[in-house]
Parts: sequence; C-alpha cells; structure tokens
Amino acid sequence: MTDPEGRPILDQFNLVVTDMEATVAFYRRLGLSIPDTDPEWQPHHRNAQNPGGIDLDFDSVSFARHWDKGWRGGMGVLGFKVDSRERVDEIYADLTGAGYAGQQAPYDAFWGARYAVVQDPDGNPVGIMSPIDPERRGDPGFP
Repeated sequence: MTDPEGRPILDQFNLVVTDMEATVAFYRRLGLSIPDTDPEWQPHHRNAQNPGGIDLDFDSVSFARHWDKGWRGGMGVLGFKVDSRERVDEIYADLTGAGYAGQQAPYDAFWGARYAVVQDPDGNPVGIMSPIDPERRGDPGFP
C-alpha cells in the first residue's frame, strides 16, 4: 500500500526490549502470535504476526544499536514506509534540513530496504523505510 501523494504511511513499530524471552512470553499470553525463528536470531529479533495491521517487531538493545547507529535508548522506533528508495533520502534531507536531528543517515539496509532514522521534537526515533528489494538483501553482520 502506498499513498498516492507520496506521504509516509505508518507501517511498523520496533519495541526495543532487554529480555526477549520475557517479552515474547508476555505478548503471547496477551494473545499475539509470535512464531519461533532461527535460534541464532531469537534473542535479537522477533515479529508478532498482526494481520492487516502495523508490524510489531521486538528487537534486543544490541540489535537496535546495529541497525540504528544513533540508538540512545528508550522504547522503540516508530516506522513509516514510503514508496521508493529515493523518497527515504528526500524525506531525511527535508527533515534534517529543517533542523530535526538525524539519528541514522539513509543507507541500504541488509534486509533489502533503504532506511533512515530522524528524531521528532521530543527526541523520539522515527524510521523511514522504502519497500524491500530482495535483490538488495545482504549479510547483516549480526549476530
């Protein structure tokens, strides 16, 4: 889904957690479906399956610092999707040019998207992500 005017669409929230297993147990008890994944990744990244809604991802602190070099703590990253790789760069340049702090400059992320993070006026991280291009996926260098 894209916006015909090219506006960002709220798409995901990355909740950064200190204890992945306790978090997964809590959200499963709440009723969310969180599948097991590759054992190497389970301590660092999990995804709650949320049909028709916003992606809810759980990331370890160490993993958040890997994909967002400016990570400074807090609850998570509010993620917006845009319709192109170029749009990520345009929005980042516009916001940082207007004086908002850049936390992660646009880059080609290992999962195949163009990605950047800026801070809102309260310092909350806001992610901007292009569609994922499977041809651009690479080794995450983590864990």
